[in-house]
Amino acid sequence: MSALLAAGWGAALGLGVLLVVQGLRGRRMLPSLASGTATSGPPGLLVARVAGGLAVGIVVWAVTSWPVAGLGAAAGAAAGASLLGGRRQRDDSVARTEAIAVWVEMIRDTMAGAKGLEEALIASARVAPKAIEAETRRFAGRLEHTSLQEALRALGEDLDHPSADLVIVGLAHGADMERATGDLGELLSRLAESIRGDVRMRVRVEVGRARIRTSAKIVVGWTLATAVLLYVFDRDLLAGYGTLGGQLWLAVVFSVWAVAGLMIRRLGRLEMPERFVARERA
Repeated sequence: MSALLAAGWGAALGLGVLLVVQGLRGRRMLPSLASGTATSGPPGLLVARVAGGLAVGIVVWAVTSWPVAGLGAAAGAAAGASLLGGRRQRDDSVARTEAIAVWVEMIRDTMAGAKGLEEALIASARVAPKAIEAETRRFAGRLEHTSLQEALRALGEDLDHPSADLVIVGLAHGADMERATGDLGELLSRLAESIRGDVRMRVRVEVGRARIRTSAKIVVGWTLATAVLLYVFDRDLLAGYGTLGGQLWLAVVFSVWAVAGLMIRRLGRLEMPERFVARERA
């Protein structure tokens, strides 16, 4: 068993050093567990989670002498935040959608005092909500030296959002509509109302799913607390897990927990509709 522990510690230490080095070089070694909701953050965050998980796993392995417990603790510590957390990504997604609706209304209101659509776009883009401020400022800069259609196409790529595609399509035909019928303001109002309806739907769904995540966190917390208390005060009750058969059964337990965590993550994932650009490319 000591030889197995030494080999496991050496492998874990080598993997940890590799991940840290590759993270400092800016290379992503592992796929993100937070895809589907929002950006997963900088690569360094993923490296930090993996390194922290390895540290927890090594400590658990050293204390219990159970290799399966160490591997399970490492995986749980590294992936727990993604499986049961991710609130910031969901909040950012809702805020981004709301910001697009606010910007559409700003374009509509600015057109009343502007000479045309492009002037209204430049003026509103420079004071857009913070969630999309960087993208709209780049868009305003492009408008000064490229055509409206090219700038709008680049803005759609920067925002990378289905609701933004609706706005891009409306604005792309906005100049012709403005000259022909003058109904561009009404179109923008309807777009903003539609996007705000999407925001309300997302908030209602998130409230329902938050209860499930809270229940899961309570179950995980009590389970971990029970395991720690049993190991500290009644270690004889857990002596069976030190055998080969006990380790196999412990692997089954960790597998059930992993499947349950993936199911909770899938249930809490907010699926985004396919973008117009993706359908067009396909």
